[in-house]
Amino acid sequence: MNSQAPARRSHRSALPWLAASVLAAGLLISAQHASAAPTGAAACPAPASAIGLSKAWKLQLPLPNSSGSPLEVKQPALATYDKAPWFTTTSGCDAIKFRAAVNGATTSNTGYPRSELREMTANGSGNAGWSSTDGTHTMVVDEAVTHLPAGKPHVMAGQIHDATSDVTSFRLEGSSLYVTSYNTPHYKLVTSNYQLGDRFQGKFVVHDGKVDVYYKGTLQATIAADFSSGYFKAGAYTQANCDNSAPCNTSNYGEVSLYDVTVTHS
Repeated sequence: MNSQAPARRSHRSALPWLAASVLAAGLLISAQHASAAPTGAAACPAPASAIGLSKAWKLQLPLPNSSGSPLEVKQPALATYDKAPWFTTTSGCDAIKFRAAVNGATTSNTGYPRSELREMTANGSGNAGWSSTDGTHTMVVDEAVTHLPAGKPHVMAGQIHDATSDVTSFRLEGSSLYVTSYNTPHYKLVTSNYQLGDRFQGKFVVHDGKVDVYYKGTLQATIAADFSSGYFKAGAYTQANCDNSAPCNTSNYGEVSLYDVTVTHS
């Protein structure tokens, strides 16, 4: 009995020392992790830089300028411009977020607001304008519609415009995504089950007096279109306003995330 007592006392006396050692080691590891942790996440780049936007665009926002017309931002200012929440980089730093509220400023020829890019010449010095019967003109957009206005949940995301009107576009109404043709908003139903945030590639190819429209790599429609002074647009064109959608404030809006846009002419 007496010969075993010292062993039991030795075991009990080691417990406080062992606990203290484990605690010290844990504190040391925690301190090392804390010192290695970043002090703050880096800010996202400006919207244009986030997707490598070319110089061949200008921006129109649903914000009134000094004369009450929609604000325009051209190059070179556009390269570093950010105006949250109307034109800003998404939280993932990989797309441009375009937002247009129902009470936003509009142009004289429409009652609907837009936060949208308009195609310019290659160096951004003037408005682009080309013919549907001369050469081939292509725009590819990688995008997702992320929010719809209340009451009239309609948003256009990517379009071709001529001197006087929309030629064709992708138009989302609720969960139904359409290809439009001039004044026919439901020219071709692409899908009746579009989910907000669903990222897709859309492509417009203009040649020989017609437009081929692709969705996720599949041809959806071929539209006869003989026009001059054509140009591409990309962003969020909300098809609702305070006359048909409530509430009439900035909390009611359409929104599109644009991950990439490329334009080629040949």
